[in-house]
Amino acid sequence: MASIKRVGKFFVYIVLCRDGTYYTGYTPNLSRRLRLHNSGRGAKYTRDRRPVKLVWHKRYRYFRYAFLEEIRIKKLSRRGKERLVKSHA
Repeated sequence: MASIKRVGKFFVYIVLCRDGTYYTGYTPNLSRRLRLHNSGRGAKYTRDRRPVKLVWHKRYRYFRYAFLEEIRIKKLSRRGKERLVKSHA
């Protein structure tokens, strides 16, 4: 049986939280996800760190690549995430 490929729009993103920390995630709908984070209905991590500000994102066509990129970014040090954010500016 062949595996199912999830194709479409998938975003990996980094938000800067009110306390200066970074949160990384992925979503098929970036604007909706940011609204959820800022309303307190997003990730548990961001609930008490609102408001959050989008500082980096990248679009992927395949879910798998977005998911793997999220994992890679989450393993980065704070300095590594800062370099990534600055390279996007």
